[in-house]
Amino acid sequence: MEESLRSRVLSYRWLIFGIMALAFMFVYFHRQCAAVVAIDLQKEFHASAGLVGLLASAYFYPYALLQLPAGLLSDSLGPRATSTLFLLIAVAGSVLLGLAPTVEVAVAARVMVGVGVSMVFIPTMKLLSQWFRVSEFAFMVAIMNIVAGIGVYLATKPLAAFAGWVGWRASFEVIGVGTLFVAAAVWAIVRNRPQDMGWPALADMDQLGSGAAPAARQIPLRLGIRMVLTEPGFWPLAAWFFLSSGGAFFSFAGLWAGPYLQHVYGMSRSEAGDVLGMIALGLIVGSPFMSFLSDRVFKSRKKVLILSTAALAAELVVLNLNPVGFSKPALYGLVFFFCVSASSVVPVAFAATKELFPVQIAGTSVGTVNLFPFLGAAIMQIVLGWVLDAYPRTAGGAYPLEAYSSVLQFLLGAVLIALMCTFFMKETFPPATPPQQPRA
Repeated sequence: MEESLRSRVLSYRWLIFGIMALAFMFVYFHRQCAAVVAIDLQKEFHASAGLVGLLASAYFYPYALLQLPAGLLSDSLGPRATSTLFLLIAVAGSVLLGLAPTVEVAVAARVMVGVGVSMVFIPTMKLLSQWFRVSEFAFMVAIMNIVAGIGVYLATKPLAAFAGWVGWRASFEVIGVGTLFVAAAVWAIVRNRPQDMGWPALADMDQLGSGAAPAARQIPLRLGIRMVLTEPGFWPLAAWFFLSSGGAFFSFAGLWAGPYLQHVYGMSRSEAGDVLGMIALGLIVGSPFMSFLSDRVFKSRKKVLILSTAALAAELVVLNLNPVGFSKPALYGLVFFFCVSASSVVPVAFAATKELFPVQIAGTSVGTVNLFPFLGAAIMQIVLGWVLDAYPRTAGGAYPLEAYSSVLQFLLGAVLIALMCTFFMKETFPPATPPQQPRA
């Protein structure tokens, strides 16, 4: 009977994970899809490039601002209700974008999409903390990164082909309907923890025969936030997310790498897009590899973060020494390597964050640290733009090689600081003792 119960729990958790992974795929799909139809949007609304840029980024800012509330809601309202409610907002936003009569309405629709999908990743992290073992967490987050890579890919050539077939407006309406089905599946199938199904907690089942573990008491939200912000081990991780994941990856690979390839290497937009497509492959291949290194090879979070950040710094040294001398195949490899060392290692960093704290505040801790990569991207994208604007453009409107050399130097400095932060991180795998419970 006990084995039958264990089998049901272990099977059902994969169903939950599959639904949340599908929801996360839509998160990345919504994040990337505006780029594919940018020209259509510009023509439809007779908008300037600045307005189209605002339309694309309108998703980004509410997503960043809601990461801490996502953690709080995951720990209080619960992942199931939180994700369902906000995915419905994303549904409304996507459909509204397809129907938008003006660019102002389109921007408001993108804001709604950003608000809606902001409550998927952190609730999923909370669910993983309840349905999967500590030793499984990094690998499961790595699978989430693989799904993110699939979402990135679907938002490129497949979406372009679909939009060419049915039109961009119908495309967003179909995307909205697809998101609606995902929201319905979350509400119908996902449960916050095994106990909500009348089953024992996974930790209790693992300890059958040796005495059941006492149930951990709930931690108030205010106390949970204070525990996170006053934990010294949290801040090196937060700084790493800001400088490496947000600063290096989102601000360069996610924005300025495209103009760099076009202006310095003379690539067309399509050619640059093909090279940057290695980002998706890097997420799909690199994420499980980094998790494997952490869980099986080094049995360490800290060592993997040190090695990956050192590798990223080494690549930036190479780019600084030779910013224009690579063949196209070499550029494919550089973008892939950049993604693996700056972004595919993120699941290990999230695992390190979660393991610093009791499981009751998994949502709060991961939600708080997840603010920093988006904050880093928001700030450093602007800073790198200022660096580029410090140099006069060519007659064709391109930035010169010297401007991008300065950008690469700035990025190298940021990553070297991130590397210093990794040496101050706490080792959390395997935890010698469980994170301490707060005193009453």
